[in-house]
Amino acid sequence: MPPETVPLAILFADISGSTHLYETLGDVTARQIVARCLSLLAEVIRQHGGTVIRTIGDEVMSTFPSADAGVRAARALHEALAKADFAAADQNSLTIRVGLHLGPTIVESDDVFGDAVNVAARMVAFAKSAQIITTQQTIKALTPELAAKTRHLDRAPVKGKQEEIDIYEVIWQTEDLTPMEADQSTFAAPETRLCLRFRGKEIELSRQHPVATIGRSPKNDFVVEDDFASRAHARIEYHRSGFVLLDQSINGTFVLTKDGEPVHLRRDSLPLRGAGMISIGRAFSSESSAQVIYFVCQASLSVPSS
Repeated sequence: MPPETVPLAILFADISGSTHLYETLGDVTARQIVARCLSLLAEVIRQHGGTVIRTIGDEVMSTFPSADAGVRAARALHEALAKADFAAADQNSLTIRVGLHLGPTIVESDDVFGDAVNVAARMVAFAKSAQIITTQQTIKALTPELAAKTRHLDRAPVKGKQEEIDIYEVIWQTEDLTPMEADQSTFAAPETRLCLRFRGKEIELSRQHPVATIGRSPKNDFVVEDDFASRAHARIEYHRSGFVLLDQSINGTFVLTKDGEPVHLRRDSLPLRGAGMISIGRAFSSESSAQVIYFVCQASLSVPSS
């Protein structure tokens, strides 16, 4: 008998300030705060009729019976976190990103599977801090009252989809209900390309070639044979006419541009601009040079030789 398929709203909520907490407060204190935050998120999810499927690191995955329930819960999650008092945490650094998608879902035991889960996971990757991102399919299923509090952001490529899909932001703060202009700090030029070089191999990303994967597994575009690298360590994706680096690893990914300080990503994302270097699993040093990837964000520039 084939598994049951039911329409569900899949919601991912990711604590976007956790890296800062670990770096400033230490592992023990930061982990306590993250656990308290996840507990709060789970409580809000249940209060709004949702089911917590699992928590992974600093992310919680849940399901809701309808688009309305999912959107109401997503807004309530942000509101609850904004009011929470985590004594040792800097409230300005602890926020969440939420991704949501409604679609047919396979339910087996206490878990869910299917394309809807994958799309929802991509929505949370697109979201910025304190943002709720969803799909046009979800918006169409909302009641007029909730649909009116959304706005179209962009069309974006999603892995496994032949065509780009329309993505929307759900507004949860009243002051954000204003006409939105393109954020020039996030949106790059329409024809921007990203050139990547690693040990003599070069890859150019664009709208037509939107993804490059990095890690220890030989299936990756750039294979980093190092004990500090995870099998699926990181990926770089074309996003809103720019490029975003997403860390998926245990040890994190380090980024250094010509104009900035090194950034340490751990289960987080970062827009790539200009030219710079990416170190896999290690901070920049003479020992990390073997796993450094060089990047340049503009077709007119040449990639630095490694």
